[in-house]
Amino acid sequence: MENQMARPTRSVLYIPGSKERALEKAQGLACDAIIFDLEDAVAIEEKEHARSLLAMTLAGADYGSRMKIVRINGLDTKWGAEDIATFARAIKDGAKVDAILIPKVSTPADLDAVARMIPDVPLWAMMETALGMLNANLIAAHPRLEGMVMGTNDLAKELQSRFRPDRLPMQAGLGLCLLAAKAHGKIIVDGVYNAFKDDEGLKVECDQGRDMGFDGKTLIHPAQLAVCNAAFAPSEAEIDLAKRQIAAFEEAEAAGQGVAVVDGKIVENLHIVTARQILAKAEAIAALGS
Repeated sequence: MENQMARPTRSVLYIPGSKERALEKAQGLACDAIIFDLEDAVAIEEKEHARSLLAMTLAGADYGSRMKIVRINGLDTKWGAEDIATFARAIKDGAKVDAILIPKVSTPADLDAVARMIPDVPLWAMMETALGMLNANLIAAHPRLEGMVMGTNDLAKELQSRFRPDRLPMQAGLGLCLLAAKAHGKIIVDGVYNAFKDDEGLKVECDQGRDMGFDGKTLIHPAQLAVCNAAFAPSEAEIDLAKRQIAAFEEAEAAGQGVAVVDGKIVENLHIVTARQILAKAEAIAALGS
């Protein structure tokens, strides 16, 4: 099943819902999507203020084509239910919200609970528990789910794993979630890279995520945007190859042949599907102007 992504999600930046200056600055940042966070990035004493500030901000601020995702507190906290109720009202009154992100989704029932409380808004799932990894297929199949976000910090905590640059301890969970997302045509973005001043390390992890098949990566700092956007966009070489593959295949078809040869490699219809996806993604990115 094809990924149902309608627009690029190369860079998905976390912004604390309690920080008015950060909310204002985010309107001009070169990110494809913003996660407006009411959960981990907001101190306990700021929870209620963040909720009201964010609802007011999204009712009036202009974030352009950036996808606007609100991460609520879990329903197992004293803030979660009111987060949902507040944004259900705000969206009804015109606040611009593209999706609600639910933390620590472990079973489809976690999505059901929120779906009943806020109708007609796409849901995204934080994939950050061991049980969530094992239930990834069932979660990805949920009819209200649009996207999945890897919560690698929380997952590492639960697994009691050590940090490794190759993320070997994460591979089972990352792979299960990727398989589930791709099987059900859902967006999936990789977890954060914590060392926000380490561009080289960030690039390595971005390239790994892109090689695996992630649609983009979550980020904790605007300084990470340029590296991430470049890593998850088609390169000039990929675009050039895609164009040549399509041209060669169309020429072969016109001659009554089912395959073509480009750069000494066979090109079949399945390669053309990928080539067209690459060009479509490049066009969508160009339309964003970043």
